Amino acid sequence: MSGVGMGGAEAVLAGRSVALVHEWFSATGGSENVFLAMHELVPHARGFVLWREPDAGRGEQYQQSWLARTPLRRSKALALPVMPLAWRSLTRQPFDVVISSSHAFAHLVRTGPAAHTRYLSYVHSPARYLWSPDFDGRGANPLLAAPRRALRAVDVRLSRHVHSYAANSVEVRSRIRRFWGRDARVIHPPVDVEYFTDAPAAVRDQERRYLLGVGRWVAYKNFDLMVEIAEAAGEPLVIAGSGPQETALRRAAGRASVPVAFEPRPSRERLRELYWGASALLYPAHEDFGIIPVEAQACGTPVLGLRRGGLLETVVEGRTGFLLDDTDPASYARAVRRLGELDRPGTVAHAATFSTEVFRDAMTRWVRDATA
Repeated sequence: MSGVGMGGAEAVLAGRSVALVHEWFSATGGSENVFLAMHELVPHARGFVLWREPDAGRGEQYQQSWLARTPLRRSKALALPVMPLAWRSLTRQPFDVVISSSHAFAHLVRTGPAAHTRYLSYVHSPARYLWSPDFDGRGANPLLAAPRRALRAVDVRLSRHVHSYAANSVEVRSRIRRFWGRDARVIHPPVDVEYFTDAPAAVRDQERRYLLGVGRWVAYKNFDLMVEIAEAAGEPLVIAGSGPQETALRRAAGRASVPVAFEPRPSRERLRELYWGASALLYPAHEDFGIIPVEAQACGTPVLGLRRGGLLETVVEGRTGFLLDDTDPASYARAVRRLGELDRPGTVAHAATFSTEVFRDAMTRWVRDATA
């Protein structure tokens, strides 16, 4: 019987005071969606965030920390050194259970003086700019080496009170073990696979006529490489999303020998149409997990990406996509020519293993075990 069928996490935590905390709450993305799903599981919980961005949408119900009243909220880099203090002075209200959604320092949170409080932390990743500056350029500056060492020490020392960790992927669990010396249970993020699979007939029946790139237009996502792949494969490319690299990408598209179309900030409905119209999703990036590849597979769209990180967990090699060991456009072009070998119905079925229902059951089991 599923945890939801037994009443879910809400029943497990009935009668207990619960706090849910998240880093800064910006326009709804992957980590924000997980946090919202967590709150749906425990609707009586009180929510806290460092601050809410102006475009945060559904984050209005969450109480902000004192950092929200300072100029530091406008610069995450400048705010980083004081974030541990903000989490330690968030509220004096005692709670029975505190669950953090952490990709920076939220796992350091401590609330009022209750000695019996159980602290649980769902980790999207230990702070990349702190622990993995090779992944995230924000921490790679040599001048930041000394502050980074100091913050790493703080990150480890002030997290010893956490009773149980969950990681969004095997990739992140390995980082938690390596950086913090702690174990974690793997609970993949929830993906609304039913929405993407159950598209209108007109959407499902369209011809698959282009390669697709989706996400934030930033350097490590390698959208410039996607243009080169499309050229090498001789296939049109659609780039959906937004981000600071837009100007550079449009220049590259203008020089390309194949059509490259842009879909800035597509609606959810439009994104579903784009997935269903694509012959493959290009995803040549090292991600912690990666919700976009799962959404694409829910539409029967295979994934071509790097054999690293979360794709090792979300893509079945030779069945729902192809994973490559390098970023050579010619290698991807060869994979494009093999798309006919893949199992599109099997791709849809595989995506269902990352559903919201699966997440709810896994979260309920974790919360039950960690608070017993």
